[in-house]
Amino acid sequence: MAIERTFSIIKPDATRRNLTGAINAKIEASGLRIVAQKRVKWSKAEAEAFYGVHKARPFFNDLVGFMISGPIVVQVLEGENAVAKYRDVMGATNPANAAPGTIRKDFAESIEANSVHGSDSLENAGIEIGQNFKPAEIVG
Repeated sequence: MAIERTFSIIKPDATRRNLTGAINAKIEASGLRIVAQKRVKWSKAEAEAFYGVHKARPFFNDLVGFMISGPIVVQVLEGENAVAKYRDVMGATNPANAAPGTIRKDFAESIEANSVHGSDSLENAGIEIGQNFKPAEIVG
């Protein structure tokens, strides 16, 4: 199995409810290591750049507005098959469809306020990590 890195965001709905520690506990219990983490508040430009792939979608402006509505916690996670493993830990995008014990089943408020983001591929993980962390900030 390959050791990979993936990118995670604990979203404003979760930070507002002080769920960072509970979410981190689920991440670490899955065998993933948090090798970089910081609490930030994105500007509109940062959120637009991050979600640029969705610019033409009808939900883009609402998504950007939500992501700048409060602080977020950006993270780099490391472990065997980290991208797939974290997607399993997060659960389905729609919390109504998420498996019991997943982050979204336990903590999401709605399909929009679903508490976490995780990279959907190794390629996107590299891009997203690069947008949010300098190499020196990642400590394995």
